[in-house]
Amino acid sequence: MSTAAADLIGEKLGRQFQALDRNNDGYLEWEDCQLLIDRYHQAFGIDRDDPRGSSLQAFLHMYWQELLRHAGAKNQQLSQEEFVQASRLASVDSSRVNIVDGSAHAIFDCVDADGDNQITKEEFAYYLKEVWQLTAPDTLETFTVLDTDGDGVISRQEFVRATREHFFSADSDAAGSLFFGRI
Repeated sequence: MSTAAADLIGEKLGRQFQALDRNNDGYLEWEDCQLLIDRYHQAFGIDRDDPRGSSLQAFLHMYWQELLRHAGAKNQQLSQEEFVQASRLASVDSSRVNIVDGSAHAIFDCVDADGDNQITKEEFAYYLKEVWQLTAPDTLETFTVLDTDGDGVISRQEFVRATREHFFSADSDAAGSLFFGRI
């Protein structure tokens, strides 16, 4: 991995951290993850009994545990630097859970509100606004880049590929590099 790639991936993960750290205290704790889960539930009308919500909860709990394990965190919180480093390590260590593909599928199932196995432009814009509180003008650009076959929707395969790009791609124009805004 080149230095430029490491910096770009670190920048993407840093933006992810900032979006997760809702109270802006400079640390992530499980409560921040729970707030994210709550935003998904509220935005998409997901009941606690809904399999989509259960899957998201289970996945994020495993993801959190993997982050703590890779960071060696003893106090159940992560600084941005620890989060970035632990995310890098957890994304390539699939010995317990594949966090990259797991996150893609759990998120896709929530965002695909009507269950038709594709994400429309409206569903995607709603997801970014309601879950991540992102209203950047490049939302439409991100959707267009994610929709690699140009059919007007994001397929599960396109979403999984973009999630992999978020964690692994050194290409600033890759779809996965645009999730939290253009770098």
